[in-house]
Amino acid sequence: MEAADSCVECHQSFESGAAAPTQAMTHDVHLQRGLSCADCHGGDPTAADQAAAMDVAKGFIGRPSRSDIPQFCARCHADPSYMRKYNPNLPTDQYAKYLTSQHGKRIAQGDHDVAVCTSCHEAHGIRSKQDPLSPVFPTNIPGTCATCHTDANIMERHGLPVTQHWEYAQSVHGQALLHRGDRGAPHCASCHGSHEAARPGVVAIGNVCAQCHSLTRDLFAKSAHKAAHETLGLPECEVCHGNHLIQKPTDDLLGTGPKALCITCHEPGSKGFVTAQRMRDAIERLKSEEVGATATVKRAAALGMDVSDAEFGLQEASAKLTKARTYVHSFSFSTMEPIVEDGVQHARQADARGQQAIAEFHFRRQGLWISLLIIGLLIIGLIVWIRDLERPRGPS
Repeated sequence: MEAADSCVECHQSFESGAAAPTQAMTHDVHLQRGLSCADCHGGDPTAADQAAAMDVAKGFIGRPSRSDIPQFCARCHADPSYMRKYNPNLPTDQYAKYLTSQHGKRIAQGDHDVAVCTSCHEAHGIRSKQDPLSPVFPTNIPGTCATCHTDANIMERHGLPVTQHWEYAQSVHGQALLHRGDRGAPHCASCHGSHEAARPGVVAIGNVCAQCHSLTRDLFAKSAHKAAHETLGLPECEVCHGNHLIQKPTDDLLGTGPKALCITCHEPGSKGFVTAQRMRDAIERLKSEEVGATATVKRAAALGMDVSDAEFGLQEASAKLTKARTYVHSFSFSTMEPIVEDGVQHARQADARGQQAIAEFHFRRQGLWISLLIIGLLIIGLIVWIRDLERPRGPS
């Protein structure tokens, strides 16, 4: 007698944890593609007899050891011709990348703490990475990594901290991804890679950040700071912005004030110190002009005047301020200053248009009062003239 799938039929009958794999199969991406237990574990699912179904002679593998799991999954996922039958767009280099990762290198050395395929994707009930409930869906990745990386016992054995997830959750990146659901925000795999997970290293940090902040990285690469960082062996972006606990930058980080980062390296009176202060002064000048122009334009708008041209100028000034803040990473006053000056001119033009609109409002109001006065005088004159006509007149 043959069974449709004796693995499922038998395991579903268990009251122990052995039934769990079949309970998770309803959303398993492999089952949805027509694969079942025997495609991974071998054996004969058509045999009703347990011994026959789990016969090693029929290829039964059973449960692989943890260290064998990457190679176990790679039997299919590293075979392009096999994967093409199910999903031609799915990469087949995951196993090769895994072998280059910190996880892959350490498991090859006999370290069984490290993550394997099932650590991130689950063993059964594997969901598509497009599924919001998948452990590797973008908003879930930090939590998936944290499963191990917040485990003090595991991390202590490897001399690693357990604060990365907490720090990331407080960062500008974590706030965007975890709290606002912005899937464009970077997560652990964006910087460390997924299957090839590794520390970026001093040399590569700038390139990692440049995946999103390309202009900033280009400006830095052309600056004098690039050579200095290479000489001193300093990680480029990380020196000023940190790594996991990256906060939204403010203007206070620039210059020579108490919160400025520049003073951590540049001594008072040095060229870098002076440049930092000049760049901060330029930014503050543009901000001041923008604030003043904005107040003028708002006052004109409140009077009911058309300020669309002035508002366009304000937008241009704001855009130049944003650009100037980016060009701070050139660490060159002469490179940033023309952008600031352009923004100042836009702000001043907006302010002038706002002032002109306010003056026009007052002119119109004065004209209205004069017109009303003239009309009033004409009415009075007309009344006097009519009364004069109605007055009885004596014989001439």
